[in-house]
Amino acid sequence: MNITSVIRSAAVAVTAALAMGFLAPAAVADPPQYRRLVGVGSDTTQDVLGALGSVVADPDGVPHSLLIGSYDATGSLSIKTRPVGCQIPRPNGSHAGIDALRNDIASGTHCVDFARSSVGPEGIVETRSTRLTFIPFAKDAVTVAVRSNSALNDGVGFTAEELRDIYTCALTTRGGVALTPLLPQPGSGTRSFFLRRIGVTEPQIGSCVDGTVQEHDGTALDTGGDIAPYSVAQYIAQTGGVVADRHGVTVLSRLEGVAPRVSGRLNTLFPFTRDVYNVVRTAELTGGPTPDPDLISAFVGPTSTVCAQAGLIQVYGFATLGSACGSTL
Repeated sequence: MNITSVIRSAAVAVTAALAMGFLAPAAVADPPQYRRLVGVGSDTTQDVLGALGSVVADPDGVPHSLLIGSYDATGSLSIKTRPVGCQIPRPNGSHAGIDALRNDIASGTHCVDFARSSVGPEGIVETRSTRLTFIPFAKDAVTVAVRSNSALNDGVGFTAEELRDIYTCALTTRGGVALTPLLPQPGSGTRSFFLRRIGVTEPQIGSCVDGTVQEHDGTALDTGGDIAPYSVAQYIAQTGGVVADRHGVTVLSRLEGVAPRVSGRLNTLFPFTRDVYNVVRTAELTGGPTPDPDLISAFVGPTSTVCAQAGLIQVYGFATLGSACGSTL
């Protein structure tokens, strides 16, 4: 049996086990061994990349039989990614992961190979020496979560205009409830995506907003007026028992009258959808001065070993991209 068949068979087994509840979510998703491709960054995609890391084989088995080592956004203050050296501060969020990759390129240490990102290349500043390519592998959506026992859970949801007013503190009450808007921590891709879609810049965030909450952690919503952006894929995975459940008693709200889920799956027609990415050095892609065959085979093109795991990606709440998966255009 060739490597591709082994990988696909393992993915099918893991997907079935997760879907049937035979596998419990791991408490810590940092890889227990050093791997050839090291990834850091986004909280949104940390779990699905951890799962992919458990089934994508390393073609030459060096330094391990598995290829991808994806380190969580939260946990210990630092991570060690290689046997020698490579102890770095743990990047928490998409922007922090991209910064870690840039720093690695600048220093030439090769401690980090890719950054997980839930935000695209819009607004990312590049230099000639740190050119990056954003490679999409799945689709997510972002809505807002509220507590199920709050009057904000009215079945109607919100409009983008209302959310803009809430996060600039122009709207401070709704239905007699005093609003307490929350935002993910600085460096979060979900934070920057959400603010861009509701038309609010960082300087426009109102003083009523708590902007220090770890993203996709529903337990942080502890009063009836709390409202926070939430990844639909993360919510599906959390409430489905696939990953550690952080949703608390939150529910996802409609946006512009559209439900974020259809038959339990992510609604790809939801107003706030986004691709999620693995970000790599452009120089290491085909045609670059230092192409990396392992990185290319893992991430590039719809037949890459990551894109081939469509079933596993869906188990973690994301929608698949079809032929657009792995695009480097």
